[in-house]
This record gives sequence, C-alpha cells and structure tokens, in this order.
Amino acid sequence: CTSTPVPPRPPHIPLFPPNMTTSTNLVLTNRILLPQSRKHAILVTINRSSKKNCFNTAVCNELAAVFHNVAEEVRQCDEERRATANSKDDDDEDEDITDQIAAVIFTGAGPSFCAGADLSNPPNPLHQSSDLPHHLRWNPLYQMDRIGVPIIGALRGHVITGGFELALGCDILLGDESTTFRDTHVKFGLAPCWGLSQKLSRRIGSGRAKMVSFSARPLNAEKAYEWGLLDEMVDGTCSINSGVEGIDTNNKVLHRALELADQIGSNDSLMVRRYKRAMVEGSSVDYQKGLQRERELGLAHYLEVVGDGSTFEEAKEFIADESRPRLQSKL
Repeated sequence: CTSTPVPPRPPHIPLFPPNMTTSTNLVLTNRILLPQSRKHAILVTINRSSKKNCFNTAVCNELAAVFHNVAEEVRQCDEERRATANSKDDDDEDEDITDQIAAVIFTGAGPSFCAGADLSNPPNPLHQSSDLPHHLRWNPLYQMDRIGVPIIGALRGHVITGGFELALGCDILLGDESTTFRDTHVKFGLAPCWGLSQKLSRRIGSGRAKMVSFSARPLNAEKAYEWGLLDEMVDGTCSINSGVEGIDTNNKVLHRALELADQIGSNDSLMVRRYKRAMVEGSSVDYQKGLQRERELGLAHYLEVVGDGSTFEEAKEFIADESRPRLQSKL
C-alpha cells in the first residue's frame, strides 16, 4: 500500500506541551506517494464521522499540530535546498524528490467534511480570536496559513460555520453534488474568528458573501460552483482514479484531489511554492503593491536559479520536443 503514516516530529520540537493529553484517532494523517510525480501528498482527515466531523478542543489542537508540522517540514526542505544549491556540481545526481511534499489534502471521514464546532466541548473562542503566540500555536487556520505548498480541500456533504472557515483555509476547493455550505454565525449570535468575514467576500464578492452570511441559508454545490466558491465540482458518475491504492473508489472528490496533487507535483516544486507565496501575499495588499511583491519574489527566484544553468535549458528542451504529450486543458 502506498499510504503510510506521517513520521512524528523531531524530538527537539515537541508536538504537544508535556502536560497536555490528547485523544487519538481524531485526526488521521497519511503521507501518500503520488504515482506520476513520485512526490507526496499529506492527507489530513477529520475522523469524527459519527459527529459529522464537528470539531472539539482536542480536534482543534490536533489539526493545529499537524498543520504546524507540515509547515515546518516544507520550510526545512526549502532551507536545505537553498543551502545545497550553490555547492551542487554539474556532475551531481538529481536531487531525491521522493520525500518532497507536493500538496496537502484536507478532508473529512464519511459523508461530511465538517459541520462546525461540537458545542458540547467547543474550542475557547477567546483563545481562537487571540493574536498571542501561545494561542496562535493552537489555531489551525493560523497554522494552515504557514504551509508553503498548495492545500486542496476535498469537500463532501456538510461544510458549516467553523467547517466553512476550515474550508476557506484551503487554496483550492473541490466538491460534488452533495457539498453544502452554510454560515450560521448570525443565527446563533456567534462571531467568526478564523477569517470567514474576510475570505468569503474575496472568493464570491461582497454582495453574495453578505447574502450567505446574513441569511444563514444553505448554499448548494451547483450555486457554490457558479459563484466561484467551489473551484471544481466533481461528477460522481465519472471514472476518476488517482492510481493511489487504499482509497475508497466511490470517493471521487478525494481521487480528484489526489490526481490534482500529482499534477502539481509534476511541476517545479520550488516555483510552485514561490508562486503560491506571491499570490497569497499579493492578495493581502493593493494591486500595485502586489505587482511590486511579485517582482521582488521573481528577482529573488531568478538570482538563485539562473546560476545553475539548467532551468532555462530544461524549458527550451521541453518546448522543442515535438514528441511530448499535449495535455488537453480542462478549463
């Protein structure tokens, strides 16, 4: 089987404080070898299907810890690559890509992604709204924002309130006809603290975001796709198979997410991460500052890669190769 558990964090950075106890199996994390790119996807699954994957304090903490670990691994990989870039000889073998993370896939066990907070033991909203470092450490959305590789949300069924906010922490959202979004903050007198009030309007526009949040009415998959909230709606009757063993063949959304992760992994990993950084940083400032930031990141990238003499040569060879397969765009 190509799905193996993610190894624990290095001992010098504890996963949890020594005095904290956590439940097991609330969040499943697997490192999946992608068949074409030979890189990995990290599959993160909320595992409370009997509760429609509602999160309590323990789930929230485990999600934060998992996303923290992934962010640190990606960061360390980039640091190691920069450290070895200038010392690599032309005769050196190509770097080992089998340990590289191409993408993170975030999903829920069973028929629902996440129906929000478990009100029998919800995370402390004061802590989740806090900018203090010891509170941000256990904020899953803060930790998701630190991850340098694309995060793909594989959404089915309920995506409600806090679950809606978790979904908006992803870069790309895939769903099927069962996917239903709903923001019930105003219905129960709750305040969003994971970014829904800002992120939703950036995806679907201010007026539509106000309709969704102020009415607290469900938004079905077809309308979500039409409005740009879902980036792709997967046809449950189509024959999608990612080639990854051990994945439910009926879960077409997850197979499509793995297929997309493999397509992402087939490209230059460093440029994917830097492209994501340019997009994310540019979206938080005005247009001109975003363009300036793109130029800064582009300059830093080319100062690094031009010296190795291979980047442009590989591109030239690819363009000149008439025998290469021409992929048909799905857009």
